[in-house]
Amino acid sequence: MTEPQLEPIEPDTAVDLYLTERKSELSKQTLRSHRGRLSTFVSWCEEDGIENLNNLSGRDARRYKIWRSDGIKTVTLKTQIDTLRVFLRWGTTIDAVHPDVPDKVQSPTLQAGQNEKTTHIDSDAAEKILAHLRKYEYASLPHVTWEIMWHTGMRRGAAHALDVGDYLPDERYLDLKHRPETETPLKNKYEGERPVAISDAVATVVGDWIESQRPDVTDDHGRAPLLASKYGRAHGQTLQKYVYLWSRPCAIGLECPHGRDPENCEATERRDTAFLCPDSIAPHDVRRSSITHALRQDATVSEVSDRADVSPDVLDKHYDQMTKKEKMEQRRDFFDNL
Repeated sequence: MTEPQLEPIEPDTAVDLYLTERKSELSKQTLRSHRGRLSTFVSWCEEDGIENLNNLSGRDARRYKIWRSDGIKTVTLKTQIDTLRVFLRWGTTIDAVHPDVPDKVQSPTLQAGQNEKTTHIDSDAAEKILAHLRKYEYASLPHVTWEIMWHTGMRRGAAHALDVGDYLPDERYLDLKHRPETETPLKNKYEGERPVAISDAVATVVGDWIESQRPDVTDDHGRAPLLASKYGRAHGQTLQKYVYLWSRPCAIGLECPHGRDPENCEATERRDTAFLCPDSIAPHDVRRSSITHALRQDATVSEVSDRADVSPDVLDKHYDQMTKKEKMEQRRDFFDNL
């Protein structure tokens, strides 16, 4: 069999070329994740004296996997190795990597449940946060952010992408659109476009925000963002910060369940340290919890899947936090009526 004709290329040059080529295919967040994972690989190549990807062997890839596994969880190692394998497969298409190498990069096998995150907030806790915001922060940017994220279960990126014109007050829904050309893509692109119904209460908050609190600003593309600060479209990290801030028990006047003094707590030192609170959660945790709450309220998997733009299989594996007993009781209610 004829050996492939490879063309010399340095690891860092290949990674730069890979990221440039995939820029139009991947979301900014995914591209950033790939860049971070592959930068670690490039650093290892430099330390190990691998200056040409043509020379990378299956044994080298195995040594990198062992080196990278030190001090990280299996789930994290799997994402690192999976990204490396995708990169090396791409490398074979530009004659940078021997065709046999990518298949020799073995990704760790996860045990059942090992890749399923359980961080969440129950509906009672969410309602306490919303009650506080309705009373003390009514129709503010943090308030409208929480109302939208909790009641719709949409992703942070989807909330960030909303414009004022995407709110249809008469029909009470938010119209999610994929607009990558103006820097607000949806995770599932055009397939993720959908109208999301909201309740009268949420519509009232959104309407009052637009009418009396929202800054009269546009973003860099002349669009009027729904979730706006005085500088324009509120950054995704700003929305994330509000979720961290208001999910701390002390932020809504509750006693710290960990016995900390808010005056001396690291999670209250600055607004950007709120994530250090053991009880603070991220936007994706709100999404996961919102989905679980809807299922507990007897919404069907199909209804929740369509509303939240997540496949039934992924929903069941990664989002539904109901216990097996809760699921049994739901099935009982269904079969008792047959």
